[in-house]
Amino acid sequence: MGDGTDALNEIAPPSTRGFLRKRGGGDRGQVTVEFLGVLPLALIVLAVIWQLVLVGYTYSLAGNSADKGARAGAAKGAGACQDAAAKDIPGSWTADIDCGGGDGTVYKATVKLHVPILFPGAADFPWTVTGTAGAADETDLAGGGH
Repeated sequence: MGDGTDALNEIAPPSTRGFLRKRGGGDRGQVTVEFLGVLPLALIVLAVIWQLVLVGYTYSLAGNSADKGARAGAAKGAGACQDAAAKDIPGSWTADIDCGGGDGTVYKATVKLHVPILFPGAADFPWTVTGTAGAADETDLAGGGH
């Protein structure tokens, strides 16, 4: 007869029969070992996704900054372009801002940002993201031209 678990296994529903038996110690800790085996892969995937988010955010920053700089420069000149373009760029991004290249009717601004590696401010990739924008040049109108 034993400890009576045989009689319980006969009347217990099939889904609970395994729980009524005494478990052997052969597979204890298996979930922990599997988790530790998958953890590095999960961390690598998260780091790659985070890096892609940073690249996308850098493109967004460059385009938005160039647009604001071009609009300000078209109305008030190169100094306003530099200030407006640099205003919304976080300090941990390295930026090169070029204002004023245009044909006289369109004021252009170009912003080049370095893409950070995992954490802005720590290290940058060797390539840059470029955002370029143009706006109708209004500096002659503001000064009483045409």
